[in-house]
Amino acid sequence: MPVMHSKGMPIGTPAPHFSLPGVDGKTYSLGSFADAELLVVVFTCNHCPYAKASEDRLIEIHRHYRDRGVELVAINPNDDEKYPDDSFDKMKERAASKGFSFPYLRDESQEVARAYDAACTPDIFVFDRDRKLVYNGRIDDNWQEPEKVTRRDLRAVLDAALEGRTVDFEHVPSMGCSIKWK
Repeated sequence: MPVMHSKGMPIGTPAPHFSLPGVDGKTYSLGSFADAELLVVVFTCNHCPYAKASEDRLIEIHRHYRDRGVELVAINPNDDEKYPDDSFDKMKERAASKGFSFPYLRDESQEVARAYDAACTPDIFVFDRDRKLVYNGRIDDNWQEPEKVTRRDLRAVLDAALEGRTVDFEHVPSMGCSIKWK
């Protein structure tokens, strides 16, 4: 399985608008998260091993930071005809079985993924209060073995942004399976 890397949306880019159905039966838009200090947008899917490996970390990060004003939203843009594990029904099953504490949305048209210039799953974007991009990169430095992580990039970004500091380390792109375009 070839590895793709995030393309790196320029820092300061405004968050593109979206309005997408969630597995919980609600429709979510950028405005649904208006009260959040920071918004983490993650393009992901059900079948990619990189995306699967990130799920528990994202759940833990959301639980840890939610009370500090951080919201997280996961978006699945993959072609579900060629990849039936990424169907909306399978997304509902995955969110329930993993206990997602954040909305899991379906980007059927793939327009939102294209607007964000998402490339892989997972592809992580962090937006500040004004919904300007502050980070597009990896979660941490060891996707396969969480117990061997030495640098927690996403947590460092969230801490810095919540404290009003700039991110003072080089952003390493996310890596994972390519988005399965139609």
